[in-house]
Amino acid sequence: MMKTTVTIALLAASPVAAQQFTLPQGCEGYLTIQTASCNVSHHFICDFDAEGEQRRATLDEEGLTYVGKINSEAEWVESIHLRSGHTEQLMSSADRMMMTDLLAGDVDTWDFTTASDQIGDSQYVGFDQLTGESVVIDGVTLLRTEYALTAFDAEGEEIWRSAGNEFVHPEWRMFIGGTSTVTTSNGTFDSDDTPVEFIFPGEEGYLSVNPKHGCGVEMSSFDASPLILPAAN
Repeated sequence: MMKTTVTIALLAASPVAAQQFTLPQGCEGYLTIQTASCNVSHHFICDFDAEGEQRRATLDEEGLTYVGKINSEAEWVESIHLRSGHTEQLMSSADRMMMTDLLAGDVDTWDFTTASDQIGDSQYVGFDQLTGESVVIDGVTLLRTEYALTAFDAEGEEIWRSAGNEFVHPEWRMFIGGTSTVTTSNGTFDSDDTPVEFIFPGEEGYLSVNPKHGCGVEMSSFDASPLILPAAN
């Protein structure tokens, strides 16, 4: 399967000891983001994906943690969580996640289900809303959002919920992480995935495998959301 091929290529090409992240053949990167949470993410487009789809690979100090794919509406098409060992793929949507609706009307609600061989089906229900604020981080202008989501298992039981603030870049057609609070049966976890640096091809630090900011701080091991990541949507 293509997702397996891409993941294996990323794992093989990107050892922690390397200084630069190597993308799979047929993929072209356009952005590296260093975040406040000791993560570095690489955003890239592959010629074997559908038009409008893009991928993200995220690393922490120990290596690759997440590989995800979204489409032009920022729907979670595929999420591969390396630490927990599970993969999710978009299965159906009662209410699609639509970047177009968010940008046009300031709010987007969604209700979709993912399938996973490892953890079973999961349903995600929530919303994204523009706050009306724009912020400039490292020279890049972003729109601030607020969001809330609840995740349910196949039996309709709540697994976890999250709320917080993220950012949107309209031209890149993606969400970028911010601050969030996640609540599970094990307690409440806060995180700050706010971007600190935006690094483009040809700039120092582009495709670096080394996160720079917030490292050495005790981090939550919770890994449920692809917002990442998620993360971000």
